[in-house]
Amino acid sequence: MARVRGLSTPPPAVPSIRSIVALSLPAAAAVAVFGSLYGVAARGFLGVPLTLASSLLVYSGALQFAMVALLGAGAAALPLLLTAGVLNLRHLVLGAALRSRFESGPLRRAMLAFFLVDETFGFAIAAGNAAEPRAVGAATERTLLYSGLTLYVAWIVGTVVGVLGGGLAAVEGLAGALFPVLFIGLAALAARKRSHVVRALAAALLTAAVALLLPDLRMIAPVVAGVVVALPGGDE
Repeated sequence: MARVRGLSTPPPAVPSIRSIVALSLPAAAAVAVFGSLYGVAARGFLGVPLTLASSLLVYSGALQFAMVALLGAGAAALPLLLTAGVLNLRHLVLGAALRSRFESGPLRRAMLAFFLVDETFGFAIAAGNAAEPRAVGAATERTLLYSGLTLYVAWIVGTVVGVLGGGLAAVEGLAGALFPVLFIGLAALAARKRSHVVRALAAALLTAAVALLLPDLRMIAPVVAGVVVALPGGDE
């Protein structure tokens, strides 16, 4: 019995479910905003049932937005399929980077692959880097699973909000500001030095401020913020 209890206890340095969810919440908020945008955009082409089903079964924002754009342009089936294949090629690289860290068998890896998106990849890699050597696999898999579930729920909730009547104009400005901030935040997860984390967070805040206050400069806001926060001081 003691052995069974020991097996059920997470190894040291494996993050708790609560900590993973808490870490994922800012990204989940951004994902929910984009989900609402997708719900608004897709319902006119797919209808409510197919829009909801696409988010439940596909769970790939880039692909889903591309499909809506192609449908709006009257694309045929072949361009849709080619687009889906090309957009998902990056998952081969992401999966290959995580494969060496996994300890589970093919069935569990296939299940975890459903939750592999850019954000959850960043969370999983960061968790593995922070874990003790003997806990890298458990930390990586656990983080991928629970951050993936958190973002998946956020995407579904956002899609439902958009389908039920969220206005496109009401959220597109916020989404434009959140998008660069989200990926700057993911870059901060890979930082090993405190000064780098501080600079990444400063860049995220400056990017959000520029994107919200000066929307015409939104596209260059991340570049400007990155240059500004990189100038002072040296590595510590």
